[in-house]
Amino acid sequence: MGLPTEFAEAPISVAALTPRVVQSVDWLAVAPPTLLALAALAVLVADLFLPKARKPVLGAVTIGGIVLAGLSLLPLHGGTRSTFCLTTGSHTCSYEADRFTLVIQLLVLGGALLTALLSHDAVRDDRLPAGEYWFLLLSSAAGAALLPAARDLATLVVALEVASLPAFALVGLRRGDRRSSEAALKFFLSSVTATAVTLLGVSFVYAATGTMHLTDIAHSLGDVDPRLAVLARTGVVLTLVGFAFKTAAVPFHFWVPEAYVGAPLPVAGYLSVVGKAVGFTGIALVTVVAFPSYANVWGPVLAVLAAVTMTAGNVAALRQRPDRRHGAVRLLAWSSVGQAGYLLVPLAAAGYAQEPGRAIGSTVAYALMYAAVNLGAFAVAALVSRTSPAQRLADYRGLFARRPLPALCLAFFLLCLAGLPPGVIGLFAKVTVFSAAVDAGLGWLAVVMAVNVVIALYYYLQWAALLFREAEGDGAGALKVPAPLGAAIGLAAVAGVVLSGAPQLVLRFASGTLL
Repeated sequence: MGLPTEFAEAPISVAALTPRVVQSVDWLAVAPPTLLALAALAVLVADLFLPKARKPVLGAVTIGGIVLAGLSLLPLHGGTRSTFCLTTGSHTCSYEADRFTLVIQLLVLGGALLTALLSHDAVRDDRLPAGEYWFLLLSSAAGAALLPAARDLATLVVALEVASLPAFALVGLRRGDRRSSEAALKFFLSSVTATAVTLLGVSFVYAATGTMHLTDIAHSLGDVDPRLAVLARTGVVLTLVGFAFKTAAVPFHFWVPEAYVGAPLPVAGYLSVVGKAVGFTGIALVTVVAFPSYANVWGPVLAVLAAVTMTAGNVAALRQRPDRRHGAVRLLAWSSVGQAGYLLVPLAAAGYAQEPGRAIGSTVAYALMYAAVNLGAFAVAALVSRTSPAQRLADYRGLFARRPLPALCLAFFLLCLAGLPPGVIGLFAKVTVFSAAVDAGLGWLAVVMAVNVVIALYYYLQWAALLFREAEGDGAGALKVPAPLGAAIGLAAVAGVVLSGAPQLVLRFASGTLL
């Protein structure tokens, strides 16, 4: 039997009935995390063949890879680029390189570069395995650079874990050091618990909406089946828990002091900046992009977290005694918890604001200031630890007499964190956070922040005053500044001075809509 005439005259192609599933990848858009991943693989392979005397080359390769990834951001400045998009339905994409992505990637790469400079001598002095150290640092940075571009929950969770898992190993990389191993174990166990809770929340959201893409979730949650409302609300809260852990928000902050003390100082600085950037980026994406219809749930939760976090961090930092071992690192650790509270304020305000993207801009502006000056403070701490490994606050007494430039840089960093001139950038960054809270009608949160700023002024100024006092006895001895460490301090100081000289850059971020 032959085919009917109409079929014989109009043959149907099988390809025409099959939806297009082959995607083209925009390699330029994905260049920053890809280059970091390739550099990590290059370091891992090179480590197998390089003799021990040539291991410092791996550090140079790491710095070169980070710089190359930073240069790859330049062609992306022109506009938004998307890739890994759905070929049917809503055609939403899993990776998007927009203005928000580029700013966070710049922060991550800048933090990774300063960390690499800090680590150059620490790897040798602490006898850390060079190949593993540089590979883990690049791998973590690759995950952190991927996360701000993620536009679906699966990519978001994968990027979060790629950024976090190498960090556990970096904290515990000092072999034979019980404090380092204990810190890594605490960090690992608490983080794995938080990740499990996050995955449970993601599964609840997927069950309620049937999609993983953030914009599709936002549309689905706006008209969710009433029978699934409780499931969706629970998923929203549980998803936020994992990201709150990464930001060291109370009550997920208990790992911070032990991890910072047990980790090599460059790793502690990396966690305080890049680790926090990962957490805040995740919170911004899931709240503003995916869960805007549940702002009445996450808005109040983040506001309370912000108030409790900044209070707990600043009060604990205030209690650090000058003669306590590792007191300087503990103060920086608790200070970072307090700063996390400030960073949460605009995110909470986004739940009440008419333009939540503008509130996100305030968080980004504050994060840029915090990243530069906090890593600078860790750089000076790494310098002092070369002659005073106990890292007491008292070891900084008379630092100006021994090393005027590092002492002046540390004083500048502390004034920036406190929000006092000449650290104008810190003042402007705090003003943008206050404005975000007041504009959103969160006057009570602005009052809590004002009280905490006054508390923080005391311990920041107390530490700064120690630098210019007369040293007891012979002091801590002469300080030799290695070139990479000096470069890290100098770069951080230059960044702080430039930002202080052009505070309109902060206001530009805070007044614009990033998401």
